Amino acid sequence: MTTHADRLSKPAPVQVVKAKQSLGSRLVSGVSGGVLRVFLILVGLFWLVPTIGLLLSSLRTPQDLAASGWWEVFSKPSQLTFDSYDKLLQNSDITDSLVNTVLITVPATALVVVVGALAGYAFAWMEFPGRDWWFLGVVGLLVVPVQVALIPIAELFGKLGLFGSIFGVILFHTGFGLPFAVFLLRNFFAEIPRELLEAARLDGAGELRLFIRVVMPLGAPAIASLGIFQFLWVWNDMLIALVFTDSGSQPITVALQTQVRQFGNNIDVLAPGAFISMVIPLAVFFAFQRQFVSGVMAGAVK
Repeated sequence: MTTHADRLSKPAPVQVVKAKQSLGSRLVSGVSGGVLRVFLILVGLFWLVPTIGLLLSSLRTPQDLAASGWWEVFSKPSQLTFDSYDKLLQNSDITDSLVNTVLITVPATALVVVVGALAGYAFAWMEFPGRDWWFLGVVGLLVVPVQVALIPIAELFGKLGLFGSIFGVILFHTGFGLPFAVFLLRNFFAEIPRELLEAARLDGAGELRLFIRVVMPLGAPAIASLGIFQFLWVWNDMLIALVFTDSGSQPITVALQTQVRQFGNNIDVLAPGAFISMVIPLAVFFAFQRQFVSGVMAGAVK
């Protein structure tokens, strides 16, 4: 038998009131699972339709391309053939231009990454007269459009004997890629803890060793992101290559444009050529996508 004192000592029952979710909350919780995943997959597949169409078009004969669309391959897989690629790779203009593209893109990307990293470290952690003003000048170069410099630099390259050469195109891409590289890497390097650099200096590390052993590994995500951006920009460029190259130094973009001018709308040449020029940048991107995402996320957090 419970007394009045026992009833007073017992805690009162707690009533749990379930909050009613709003319509927006229910929608968000509903799409956060499988529905959202399916939607993103469909968006990705829709985004890949042009690439898939280009690939299938490059694997069909000119007669099949003229008769029907590339989607006919799904009902008639016997149309697939590599004859267009065989003819394209036997074209010396295309193969030479592909080699020229590699000779232009790789040095232009490496120079921008190396020089930009050195300059970014200097602007971030080294003291020298006018450092901030020099950096403001570099930032100001970001707003200079490429089209403004085409004619003056073309005249300068003509006087120096660089016009129409691969080296001249590399210099142009390097010069216009450095402002963004310095700006990006300087801001990333400036976030490195000062204590870490001071500890390395106390251990006897010089500036060059400090840059190679400490700064470069910590800045690898940003450097990888910069390298991917620069590689894609130089590889897919057509304006600069069209102005500064000749028939012996033209890259793949100019070579494909020349094929169109000579033979008209020949999709059997353009489709495999465009797909070959697209596969290599995609391979580079997927090879460094982990570092690219890390660099983008690190920049977003900072």
